[in-house]
Amino acid sequence: MGLQTQPYGIQGMLKEGHKHFSGVEEAVIKNIDACKQLSTITRTSLGPNGMNKMVINHLDKLFVTSDTATIVNELEVQHPAAKLLVLAGKAQQEEIGDGANLVVSFAGELLQGAEELIRMGLHPSDIIIGYTKAINKLVEILEGLVEEGSDIMDVRNKDEVILRMRAPVASKQYGQEDILCPLIADACIQVCPKNPTNFNVDNVRVAKLLGGGLHNCTTVRGMVLKGDTVGSVKRIEKAKVVVIAGGVDTTATETKGTVLIHSAEQLENYAKTEEAKVEELIKAVADSGAKVIVSGAAVGEMALHFCERYKLMVLKIGSKFELRRFCRTTGAVALLKLGSVVNPDDLGYVDSISVEEIGGSRVTVVRNEQGGNSVTTVLLRASTDSILDDLERAVDDGVNTYKALCRDSRIVPGAAATEIELARKLKEFSFTETGLDQYAIAKFAESFEMIPKTLAENAGLNAMEIISSLYAEHSAGNVKVGIDLEGGACKDVSTLKIWDLFVTKFHALKYAADAVCTVLRVDQIIMSKPAGGPGRRDQPAGMDNED
Repeated sequence: MGLQTQPYGIQGMLKEGHKHFSGVEEAVIKNIDACKQLSTITRTSLGPNGMNKMVINHLDKLFVTSDTATIVNELEVQHPAAKLLVLAGKAQQEEIGDGANLVVSFAGELLQGAEELIRMGLHPSDIIIGYTKAINKLVEILEGLVEEGSDIMDVRNKDEVILRMRAPVASKQYGQEDILCPLIADACIQVCPKNPTNFNVDNVRVAKLLGGGLHNCTTVRGMVLKGDTVGSVKRIEKAKVVVIAGGVDTTATETKGTVLIHSAEQLENYAKTEEAKVEELIKAVADSGAKVIVSGAAVGEMALHFCERYKLMVLKIGSKFELRRFCRTTGAVALLKLGSVVNPDDLGYVDSISVEEIGGSRVTVVRNEQGGNSVTTVLLRASTDSILDDLERAVDDGVNTYKALCRDSRIVPGAAATEIELARKLKEFSFTETGLDQYAIAKFAESFEMIPKTLAENAGLNAMEIISSLYAEHSAGNVKVGIDLEGGACKDVSTLKIWDLFVTKFHALKYAADAVCTVLRVDQIIMSKPAGGPGRRDQPAGMDNED
């Protein structure tokens, strides 16, 4: 075979089997391509008429939804560049709770523009400079589009809240927003603290029950726990509650060691002392005035027997998070285990706890109207699990939007009115620039057309006609003209009451542009992963090759 030639260049530095892509053609274009693939998936789900995607994840769970955050989470994107878009979408979902689709789709559109510019011969760094300028200008323009007077808002005014919540909820459940929004708004306003900026999303819970329909949905001040109470007490009103995290069981007695028993009497006495001990503990609870014991773990037979004797209601909450929420609802302090003295300060209070049968499943409803704003539950009813999941996502979006508007309640026109105006103003701005980056700014402006175009296409309208008439209206100075999807024409959105939150738009466009610039900055991809099969020696034990 002769002498083996020594590898040179980058081959000599990395271990065999690595892959190396460099330069514009291989690295940048490949990355852009992967990102475009991702955004073509999400794009058709944009807006109220968005299409549903059917995603089956690695656990064989089926998702039928148009909620981008769910789609990209379940897709398990492998490509590193496309992952950047997924992360940007996730960041938006965590921060605002709505607009994840805008992030991914818009980023894909920007990259498509970047690819065309690169093919024309622009250097990626020119494009990045242009895009950065465009983003800075965009913030200026956006602030000019904010509806006057929308920055002062009473977050407890239901109508104001519903106005701002309609768009995000409608984009998940089109046609149902008029039923859902008042529900969500009610729930949020009930748990809104004195200082609205401290609004905690976790305080609005969702309980999903099969059966019934949208008109059966209600809000409950307090919690709804799946499952029945332990024991025979099923309803109790205006009661004190004691919460025990460790569980109520005979092992709570202090006889853990080994006991040597010689005679029958000793055995009897031993059993009696154990019984007496448990009774003493339960009696301590009853004496403290508590009527309800909530346990975080199993409830022993004997303990239950005495609870029944003292007419105590016994609830078991398995999840520790639920237990914490229960403590928040009732104002109780969770005790580690039962003691012979229960401190009255540790007790919580409930207006009523009752077991109700809703749609064939038994639930325990814990109501607390007087206790102020602690936890509210939105009871969702629908006929199938996937509808319920989708409703839950709509509620989540609504609640997150409420949190965002508590911090910043400014609104901009929705229904693509804002996007067309941004496109128009940025286009004008690009003419004032002289360098090569003016082409990048122009592309950035063009990318905004994707939004009205997609909205129109998803609603089955002629996209070209719609966009040209939008441009015509906006040039004439009607800044608030957007697409009326039902009428299939362009209309003033302030009459349609379609508004988007300023923060949603601002963050979404910013995240998208940041992700795009990050992707464009990559000029080499080096994967130093061995190409060998499972039998490689130099692979650490316990690593599987799919990683």
